[in-house]
Amino acid sequence: MKRWLRTVLPVLGVLGAFSSLSWADEAASPSVAPVAPVEFNGADIAWSLTASALVLMMTAPGLALFYGGLVRKKNILGVMMQCVFLMGIMSLVWAFWGYSLVFSGDLGGVGLIGDLGYAGLKGVLPTWENNAQVIPAAGTIPRSVHMIFQMMFFIITPALICGAFAERMKFSSMVLFSVLWGTFIYCPVAHWVWADAGWCAELNPKAAFRAFDFAGGTVVHITSGFSALVCAILLGKRLGYGHEPMPPHNLTYTFIGATLLWVGWFGFNAGSAMASNALAANAFVATHMAAAAGTVSWAGIEWLKRGKASILGACSGAVAGLVCITPASGSCTPMAGIAMGFLAGGVCFYFCTTIKNKFGYDDSLDAFGVHGVGGTLGALLTGVFASKAVTNDATKFGLLEGNANQLVAQFVGAAAAIALAVVGTIILLKIVDSILGLRVNQAGELQGLDINQHGEEGYIFL
Repeated sequence: MKRWLRTVLPVLGVLGAFSSLSWADEAASPSVAPVAPVEFNGADIAWSLTASALVLMMTAPGLALFYGGLVRKKNILGVMMQCVFLMGIMSLVWAFWGYSLVFSGDLGGVGLIGDLGYAGLKGVLPTWENNAQVIPAAGTIPRSVHMIFQMMFFIITPALICGAFAERMKFSSMVLFSVLWGTFIYCPVAHWVWADAGWCAELNPKAAFRAFDFAGGTVVHITSGFSALVCAILLGKRLGYGHEPMPPHNLTYTFIGATLLWVGWFGFNAGSAMASNALAANAFVATHMAAAAGTVSWAGIEWLKRGKASILGACSGAVAGLVCITPASGSCTPMAGIAMGFLAGGVCFYFCTTIKNKFGYDDSLDAFGVHGVGGTLGALLTGVFASKAVTNDATKFGLLEGNANQLVAQFVGAAAAIALAVVGTIILLKIVDSILGLRVNQAGELQGLDINQHGEEGYIFL
């Protein structure tokens, strides 16, 4: 821990000084002509703020309960602590430099990463210039609202990865890895896909491959899912995995968490319109229909194969459907969402059971099987089902309407994200391992992370 503090505290000090200097430079800059006030849309602001709160709820209590119920009871507080601490630390990273690296400028002009123009939220928050308030805008909403909405994605993405190394990674290592991962993997991919100048961004008319990713199928689910697979393999299996039973300790928690995720996902997808408009409405409806189809698909397969449909299967299918529709919710119809949800339920079920058992990797809570696989499937199917009726653009449609090039663009964007996630995660894990070590020791793992890492118990009366 002391080594970790010696590593992190100087970095935070430098960042604090940099932020102060940035604001000081702005205050000392020459006066400029007054900026004409922007006409903000109250409905757009209200919906975007509501969606931000819904997405934050997805991390905690949503994901915390969903994952927490799936681990053994000696590790539930460890999972919850991971989620709530990431809500804190990733928010700070986003404010200091993360938002800027994604959405400010384009370093080198090649569409790979942003610059530090928004570092420390310079140029994001309101200022007082020439005796008047100036509020930076992002479309019809204040840029601060855009920043806070995007922050919630930055929070939940590394939290998803935690499902792959649940019950065996050091808390300090998880924190350092998440900060590095967010900076060097999430930020570049988000810039590629969502920034106006990103090399494969839908909004970049100069891009050779303009991939559709309305709400983060590539940025969130592909990156986190494939990084999760690398984490599961490099950290190794839990002690006793494959030899001892490790059933979920509280499926009631998992059900509550899954349904909170379902509700929160309306903010995740429909909120990505950043406006209260018809596009948000389409994303909302498509999201629900995909989740419904995923629920029926996964649970239905269990019913046919095993004679019983489980609550865990229904919840997993719902999440699989939600993951799959995420990149497509702004370009595909709700009926296409149903097809995608059904496919996601079946394909993710196969990966979480047959494939995982065949290769023997310990993806504890199926972060790769649901998010990596479901996100990739969704990215590719977006190139199939994208419709002009939804995009309202005669140049933006998919394979079924005659544009095979869109499927190629989806494949290229997904493949690039997978490559960076896999290679980058290997490098980052090696760095963290050399500084802190990755796993708790054998005694600590047997004792449980609640006591070993946090000195607390989730069920002191049981």
